[in-house]
Amino acid sequence: MRTVGRGKLIAVAIAVALAMGTVFISQDARAQAQAEVRSYDIPAGKLSESLKQLGMQSRLQLLVPPELTRGLRGRPVSGAYTVTQALDQLLANSGLSYEFVNAGTVVIKKAPGPASDKTKSPNGPTGKAKEKAAAESETTTLAAMTVTGTRIRGGSTPSPVITIGSEQIRQEGFTDLGELIRSVPQNFSGGQNPGVLSGNLAGAGNANQNLTGGSSLNLRGLGADATLTLLNGRRMAYGGFTQAVDISAIPVEAVNRIEIVADGASAIYGSDAVGGVGNVILKRDFDGVTVGTRFGKAAQGGLASRDYDVTAGTTWGGGGLIATYKYASIDPIYSSRRSYTERLVDPSTLYPGSDLRSGLFSAHQSLGDSVELHLDALRTTRHQLHMYNYRGTSSRATPDTTTTLVSPSLEVWLPGDWSLSLGTTFGKSEHNEHRRQTVITTGAAIVTDTCYCNDSRGYELGAEGPLFPLPGGDVRLATGIGYRENDFRDVDHVTTASTFRGHEGVRFAYAEFNLPLIGPDQQVRGAQRLDLTAAVRGENYSTFGGVTTPKLGVLYGPNADFTLKASWGKSFKAPTLFERNYAQNAYLFFPSSFGGTRYPVGSTVLVLDGGNRNLQPERATTRSVSLAFHPEAMRGLEAELSWFHIDYRDRVIQPIANASQALSNAIYAPFVNTAPTSQAQADVIASAARFYNFVGAPYDPGKVAAIIYTQYANTARQRIQGVDLSGSYQFELGQGALTLRGSASWLDSTQQTVSTGPTFALSGMLFNPPKLSSRFGAVWQRGGFSTSLFANYRGGVTNRVDNVKSASFTTVDAALRYATGKRDDIWSGMELALSMDNVFDRDPPLYRVAAPLYVASYDSTNYSAIGRFLSLSVSKHW
Repeated sequence: MRTVGRGKLIAVAIAVALAMGTVFISQDARAQAQAEVRSYDIPAGKLSESLKQLGMQSRLQLLVPPELTRGLRGRPVSGAYTVTQALDQLLANSGLSYEFVNAGTVVIKKAPGPASDKTKSPNGPTGKAKEKAAAESETTTLAAMTVTGTRIRGGSTPSPVITIGSEQIRQEGFTDLGELIRSVPQNFSGGQNPGVLSGNLAGAGNANQNLTGGSSLNLRGLGADATLTLLNGRRMAYGGFTQAVDISAIPVEAVNRIEIVADGASAIYGSDAVGGVGNVILKRDFDGVTVGTRFGKAAQGGLASRDYDVTAGTTWGGGGLIATYKYASIDPIYSSRRSYTERLVDPSTLYPGSDLRSGLFSAHQSLGDSVELHLDALRTTRHQLHMYNYRGTSSRATPDTTTTLVSPSLEVWLPGDWSLSLGTTFGKSEHNEHRRQTVITTGAAIVTDTCYCNDSRGYELGAEGPLFPLPGGDVRLATGIGYRENDFRDVDHVTTASTFRGHEGVRFAYAEFNLPLIGPDQQVRGAQRLDLTAAVRGENYSTFGGVTTPKLGVLYGPNADFTLKASWGKSFKAPTLFERNYAQNAYLFFPSSFGGTRYPVGSTVLVLDGGNRNLQPERATTRSVSLAFHPEAMRGLEAELSWFHIDYRDRVIQPIANASQALSNAIYAPFVNTAPTSQAQADVIASAARFYNFVGAPYDPGKVAAIIYTQYANTARQRIQGVDLSGSYQFELGQGALTLRGSASWLDSTQQTVSTGPTFALSGMLFNPPKLSSRFGAVWQRGGFSTSLFANYRGGVTNRVDNVKSASFTTVDAALRYATGKRDDIWSGMELALSMDNVFDRDPPLYRVAAPLYVASYDSTNYSAIGRFLSLSVSKHW
């Protein structure tokens, strides 16, 4: 019998514990819903917005007639309360009250008059009874709330949505959004991430390496360029040359929540949303000033970190703002500090040192009751240090990356519940790659000083509102048009010349419909809810032409306990400007650098690498089905099981992702010419902007044993399918509340590099996502104290070279937090937090490498070399 790994046993045990939590069923669901203690973080602001936040944080549906909250302000609610306590505090002095109509629904209404509750009518019900009857007969509208995955106000998306709020971020000890997304099982930690080893020496492909020092979403492992990242619904500028977006540039102190849709969304948002979309939503208002600091260090050495942040904000009649500034300094982890990388030539870094300065400003101002202005601005600068060696050369890189975003917008509320929005976005990312490469034997140095510069501009006009009524509600339409453009420049600061430059403009238009065929008020047996959704988007690119992407969806609720969702759609990704415009270069190497053996002494290989202006968009067909379980009898329980399938065609790839196997792995044979003629060699050299000779001898056509073609091409096809499982359950335990929370993702991904070639596995293979990833744990909270314990599981991956599968990797994270709340002494507004990642200090699983002096023997795209990391943070709010 096959032995089950310890990591899998831990993950299964926690999953069983989560499932067992569902047997605790309250006998009085409504009373339980009102008695549950939750942690709330709702700043002062417009009452309508505050009620939206309370609805999300309490997981209750709040029915709010818009006319009741117009022009009203909500008081701040911060701390651990029952929902009735939170509502009482939020609605104080507003002239409004509330009523539970069932365990999961609350109606907001006008407060009764002074005598209403005391006087009985001889011919009718009491004031309270009249009030209830009026509430039941009154047409109420759910307060509009933007949900990622749809542009319909207050609408729902047929795709599963992962929502992580600011309270959960604090409870689990995350200090930046990069840490957060690396914990999400649906996300692959490869791509652009600081823990991924620099220089692509391990053969993980150009897309898998640390360049900017930032962290990028990489859903399903399709690449950071195939996941769209938004800030308050607006596109950020691409970073580096891989078209990744640095989500960690956004200060977590200003984040209200992050919503992730791990499903194709090009019909809603356009290019890049093949794997899905992540939307970072900022806190709308903030009252007061909070100053915080954090110190941390890895137990095995390195990664000493020092963080300092200040967040300030205020509100006024019709408006508010929040501003935050953060400085973070991190020491590198050198290979000599880890036993499994001691053989690497010094100095080598496993994790770069960095200094980060990040500032964010967000403000809004109402102009009367019908117009509101918004402004979001972000600027982040990161300086890095990373070092590595390869075959007689030593490289020291000290890159700087600056990310800038300015996004003003205008919203106008029109008669008939229609709204108009006008927004524009200006983004910039400048990555200056300062690198000194030294030949160890001679001391000769090659200095590289290159800017990968990205600029983006976008303009969009949208409208949303009801078209006509159906029995289940109003048919709503969201539509819009816009234009955006992207620029990419590769600037050589040594020669002061632009090596290459790319530009593209995009015109787009979209429409989305929501058709509520059946609603709860109809009391249809076996169908409490039935919604159909449809969306279509057309984009026209100046570089390759037009693309049209539709999406259809259905949401069906047989009763209040279940919701079934299904979606079908098409998505696409435009080729990056780097892939299209990167200059072609020719290189002369020895065969051994590409895995070649048994070649005659003195043999060489010629390599052609670079971009391709004839690239076409990558296209995908996506499908998903999910079943959500949210029983009314157990208000603290939510669970969702989802299936997804992606057929991804015409993928732009460097056909040889692992250069060290180009001459030894059969899957790369279509891109290797093993009988190169003199004319073929001459064509390669003629097409190249530059020719580099790395063999230390003059180029001799007679000694060239092969030509290796590595330039970008539309050749690959990937098929990705899998299952996601997520759930949470909250119940009273002792004098506090215990929340069990977890998610798992099983992924099956294959690739066919050329249509006539074989299909081979991606998931479960080295430098690709594992088959199974999960995170399960628990949070216990009482008043201002909370403690959390979570286990992270990543399955083992197989090395294609020797077909050996590594061990799995299971780590445990713990966090303690205590907030004093408001007091009358110096300790008022204090918060202390202690967190420990990888409590048992597990080292990453290893694999056999061909060049142990230069290549670390662990998969840095899946497993971390940090080990146990302990941090302490302190903050105070005035």
